[in-house]
Amino acid sequence: MPTLNANDRLEGERGFDYLIVGAGFAGSVLAERLAAGLGKRVLLIDRRPHIGGNAYDHHDEAGVLIHRYGPHIFHTNAQRIVDYLSRFTEWRPYEHRVLAVVDGQQVPIPINRTTLNALYGLALSSDEEAEQYLASRAERVETIRTSEDVVINQVGQELYEKFFRGYTRKQWGLDPSQLDKSVTSRIPTRTNTDDRYFTDSFQQIPLHGYTRMFERMLDHPNITLLLDTDYREVRHRVEHEHLIYCGPIDEYFDFRFGKLPYRSLRFEHKSLDQERFQAVGTVNYPDEAVPYTRISEYKHITGQQHPTTSVTYEYPSAEGDPYYPIPRPENAALYKRYQQLADATPGVTFLGRLGTYKYYNMDQVVGQALALYQRIEEAQRQPVVPPPTAPDDSLVSQAR
Repeated sequence: MPTLNANDRLEGERGFDYLIVGAGFAGSVLAERLAAGLGKRVLLIDRRPHIGGNAYDHHDEAGVLIHRYGPHIFHTNAQRIVDYLSRFTEWRPYEHRVLAVVDGQQVPIPINRTTLNALYGLALSSDEEAEQYLASRAERVETIRTSEDVVINQVGQELYEKFFRGYTRKQWGLDPSQLDKSVTSRIPTRTNTDDRYFTDSFQQIPLHGYTRMFERMLDHPNITLLLDTDYREVRHRVEHEHLIYCGPIDEYFDFRFGKLPYRSLRFEHKSLDQERFQAVGTVNYPDEAVPYTRISEYKHITGQQHPTTSVTYEYPSAEGDPYYPIPRPENAALYKRYQQLADATPGVTFLGRLGTYKYYNMDQVVGQALALYQRIEEAQRQPVVPPPTAPDDSLVSQAR
């Protein structure tokens, strides 16, 4: 895996089969597959000084392994994705648990039977009792259009305000009544005591971290890395047959129709001279009076043994790197215009969260990249059909 830097002369490199922009999951998976599966020469570039995209992890000054861009918890029900990533990492079992600070207590989120008993001093002892209790609080919404509608229809106004309204307003900068129903539909309400945040069949973390997994994935002689480099600086200096663009689709087209709205995050990392800071990997703070949305402590996630600990406070922001496409109908319509432009642009394929303006979990991005590779591989296998030629007179005579 040759690695260039921004000052290297790309003109000295012979042409590449593929130029891939973005060294996160989408770009890295596709680079590995094209290089190892089809023997293609790939130049993989990223404007950040590291690989791994938002999943990048590293040891901080205290020696604790942290996720620079907030906690990344791998979970999936797709065995083929597990099988693929297992080529590059061993795994550590980890089931993520999240508490929310509500009414001065830390209670499980998603809401479950334990949450209800703690908040309201109840003694619900079965799924049926919890289901009946939630049904008694739910307020039927005839037509569910927004995130607010989803939650009120399930659990009623009071639980909506305790757990969802403030958190959502902080996270998105919008009231849940202004957001598509998909935002809160992702968070279930449970009647049992399962306090895991996810229920997927596979919940494990790369044993030696995400960055190490990416390093092994990209360790191939056909892959050249160029980091700390903006695509615009090199796009006219790199000979390539095809471009795979995993950056923001609107940026590629110079914001021709205007900017696609994103929500960003600011991370405040702290090292603490204590072995543990909180009871679980992540604690949410739904109260709008608290400026951050959550605090994550990485030793729960990584299993690292260390005398000190490190945590990250997350502050949502309207400015900064694009993290979350904002799910509103007008934004979907704007993306559609860029998608039509992309479809009419030869030699370029858009991939990943930013390239397709959609929030994907990590496993979904891997699946998207593998699906694109499969289409490329199948196209390579198609026999080349020679162009039509003028008919041979003797064959025409025989046909008659």
